[in-house]
Amino acid sequence: MSTPLFPQTVIALIWDFDKTLIPGYMQEPLFEHYKLDEKQFWSELAKLEEIYRQQGRCLVARDSLYLNHMLSYVRAGVFKGLNNRLLQELGARLKFYEGLPEFFDQVRDLVRAEPAFAKHGIAVEHYVVSTGLRQMILGSTIAKHVDGVWGCEFIGDVPKPGYLTAPPAAMPSAESEFTDIAYAIDHTTKTRAVFEVNKGVNKFPEIDVNSTLAAEHRRVPFRNMIYIADGPSDISVFSMLNQYEGHTFAVFKPGNQREFDQVYRLQQNRRVQSFGEARYTPASQTYLWLTTAVREIAGRIVRDKERTVGDGTSGPPRHLT
Repeated sequence: MSTPLFPQTVIALIWDFDKTLIPGYMQEPLFEHYKLDEKQFWSELAKLEEIYRQQGRCLVARDSLYLNHMLSYVRAGVFKGLNNRLLQELGARLKFYEGLPEFFDQVRDLVRAEPAFAKHGIAVEHYVVSTGLRQMILGSTIAKHVDGVWGCEFIGDVPKPGYLTAPPAAMPSAESEFTDIAYAIDHTTKTRAVFEVNKGVNKFPEIDVNSTLAAEHRRVPFRNMIYIADGPSDISVFSMLNQYEGHTFAVFKPGNQREFDQVYRLQQNRRVQSFGEARYTPASQTYLWLTTAVREIAGRIVRDKERTVGDGTSGPPRHLT
């Protein structure tokens, strides 16, 4: 049997963003900056799919359609000058749920402080996988506490046809006003990001996410993962991790009956293993559940490692009697 590529001692907490780490949607500071009624934008978006289909029965990527509508606002001059630098500045205005971002480092410290876990090099990593805007997340206070972020990206000053022989006057930069979508992630393709963490693509780009890689060679086994999110749009990831012995947890805004009902139904339908308020302070049920899950995973890793060592050794020779 070949030596595994990775020791598989990483525990990954994978987070949704909107309504999981923050109370609302990250686009709110964007609308405030441009003094735009956000209800107008979302109302238009609600009817946009129907309009697209009327023009030729085309397929519509519903989850990422808002990106196209944002670009139409840029072209119309409503979002004049919108670029990556501005998105990061707006991201700095985002307010997180109670206990964040401190919780991210508290979980890491919890594992580091346990000698049995430290002995085997067990470590915690945090990842954000969002259908929102990646640059806003990177500009927020949570960014320096996470190990990677997946989200949607825009780009401007896109090279035109023939640019290899006639270089453009400007190349894409953080100052470029948006003209195109560079990367889009939807509720289904969130699972691709989870597979990238699983195989180690995010740490080792030479590994292709579509490559065949045996379970024992993957960097972060699914059963070493915890996925935390707020609702039905995350069912694809919930289902996948439930299938592969991962951990799943749903959160709701404290005191919000509608959001409580939503996550309650998720648990009733066995989409998630548990749920709690989006409050990450040490006394909260959510804190206790997540840290307990981390300890359980770490304990299982220790047992597996020590069992492997035991199976690979034998006792000293003894005289026959």
